[in-house]
Amino acid sequence: MELSGKNFIILAEQMVNDQEFWYPYYRLQEAGAKVTVVGSGSADHYTGKAGTAIEVDAAADQISLDDYDGVVIPGGYAPDHLRRYPAVLQLVRRLFEKDRLVAAICHAGWVLVSAGILQDRHVTSYISIKDDLVNAGANWADSEVVIDGNLVTSRTPADLPAFMRAIISVAK
Repeated sequence: MELSGKNFIILAEQMVNDQEFWYPYYRLQEAGAKVTVVGSGSADHYTGKAGTAIEVDAAADQISLDDYDGVVIPGGYAPDHLRRYPAVLQLVRRLFEKDRLVAAICHAGWVLVSAGILQDRHVTSYISIKDDLVNAGANWADSEVVIDGNLVTSRTPADLPAFMRAIISVAK
């Protein structure tokens, strides 16, 4: 299995896009990785936009980043909540600085903006947040997936297959 022995974080908060959460969650496990659901610390479970319940394993300020090979940030309305928590932003920034995988889809680019890691990086996102990413210093492209070193970004749930192929390729 491609990711056997690897450990990943997937972030969760209220109103996360259910597809963008569950597809990576199960695909990473299918590839042999261990997946830890990490929340902002505001609750021990969240409800996705489609109503699915998501149990949290730990809060962002309760984990040791040395134990993880990367983070996946799903979209929906959750990124607008996640970006309000310094521990979440520190988690993303520190993994990025350690050259570990940082993957964001759809509106998750907002977390990357608030973490301050987009200067001169190549990314994509849902079209409505393009200006936010560009204003944060990123070079934006309308593409199903963009890989820039350890940073992997995609636009929408329709891009999930390409997003996961890129994540697995980068994380190996």
